[in-house]
Amino acid sequence: MASRAYARAGTYGNTTTTAIMEYSGNYTPLASPILPNLPNFTDTNASANFTGKLRSLANKYPIEVPLNVTTKLFFMLSINLLPCANNSCEGRFNQRFAASVNNLTFQLPRIDILQSYYRGIRGVYGDDVPNKPPFPFNYTQDSAPQDLWLPQNGTDVMVLDYNSMVELVFQGTNTVSGIDHPMHLHGYSFYVVGWGFGNFDKDKDPLNYNLVDPPLMETIVVPRNGWTAIRFKANNQGT
Repeated sequence: MASRAYARAGTYGNTTTTAIMEYSGNYTPLASPILPNLPNFTDTNASANFTGKLRSLANKYPIEVPLNVTTKLFFMLSINLLPCANNSCEGRFNQRFAASVNNLTFQLPRIDILQSYYRGIRGVYGDDVPNKPPFPFNYTQDSAPQDLWLPQNGTDVMVLDYNSMVELVFQGTNTVSGIDHPMHLHGYSFYVVGWGFGNFDKDKDPLNYNLVDPPLMETIVVPRNGWTAIRFKANNQGT
């Protein structure tokens, strides 16, 4: 078994990790295992195609992927630039990196959001996270216009009905720089029902969803210049 690290952005030591597994049974292992040819550590296609082949053991462990979706969300994931106050950043442009979902960059509140929710403390957060991008564009074009690089700031949440069946599509963009986006939902596992490169097509791409044996995950990577679709049941009141 051989593996290689993957990172589309940035540089690091180009190393290879190799493990040898010897199975018990009636066979004669090779004296010197053959190391397979591994893809380049920046090969996005190889990485996405490998993870896209993961499946659940549905015939042994029954899955509960939501089939009757009641809530559909489309989240645009972007790298953005924010101006620094009082020229506090180094460099001639006086900007710093930010990340956004549907053009909204999260600002930490002065009081914990769950605490303010359960104690009825007003003015801590809003519930205006849009369920789709505020302005559609060609998300995966080589160079997104610079007027799309500046996000909005806010402390907002997405409120879901208890036990709602949610489909969430993560769409990567090329604002500032296209990267792979690792995504995680606190308190949830979810089924990865689809992925692809380019812009998500709401009419065509769901036709190819895997609703039979999709993998149950806690963290995924939305591929550079691509999208990933997940489904889950909103039944954890503490996230």
